[in-house]
Amino acid sequence: MKLRAATLVVLSTLLTGCGYHTAGSATHIPANVRTLSVPIFATRVQAYRTEMAFTQAVVRELNTRTSYRVLNSDSADADATLRGTILTQTITPLTYDATTSQTSSYLVAVTARVVLIAHDGTVLYRNDAITFREQYQSTQDLSLFIQEGSPAISRMSRDFAQTIVSDMLESF
Repeated sequence: MKLRAATLVVLSTLLTGCGYHTAGSATHIPANVRTLSVPIFATRVQAYRTEMAFTQAVVRELNTRTSYRVLNSDSADADATLRGTILTQTITPLTYDATTSQTSSYLVAVTARVVLIAHDGTVLYRNDAITFREQYQSTQDLSLFIQEGSPAISRMSRDFAQTIVSDMLESF
C-alpha cells in the first residue's frame, strides 16, 4: 500500500511539473528576429516628454538585456517594431500640509499600450493597458512644480521598461 502511494505521488509530481522554465524558453519573439525598431511612443496626453522618457527607457533596457539590434526610428529594415502609446497620465494629490493648506505629495499614474509587430504584420506581443504609479513630493515654489514630476516619470519609465522587456522575453 505504501509503495503504491509513493509511486502515485512520484508520478503525479512528474506529470504536473513545477511551472518553471529556463530563461528565454517562453519568449514571444521568434528566433529569426534580430533587429527591433522602437519609434518614439505616441501620446494622447498633454504632459511634457513622458513619451520620450518611456521610449528611451525601453530602448536602453533592450540594449542592456538583449542582443537585438535596436533602431530608434520606424524602419522598414527591422524584423519587428515595438510601438507604444501613452494613453493617460494623471496627477492626484495624496497628502496635504495642514500648516500651509497646500498639497505636499502627489501620485502620478501613467497608462500605456504596447504592441510588438513582426515585419509580416503578425502581432508578437501586446499589452493594451499597463499602468504604473509613482509618488513625488511637491514644493512651495511654484516655478519648480513642473520640474518635480520629471524624476517620478524617470523612475516610472525605468520600471515600465523592465516590465515590458521581461514580459516580451519571458512571459512574466
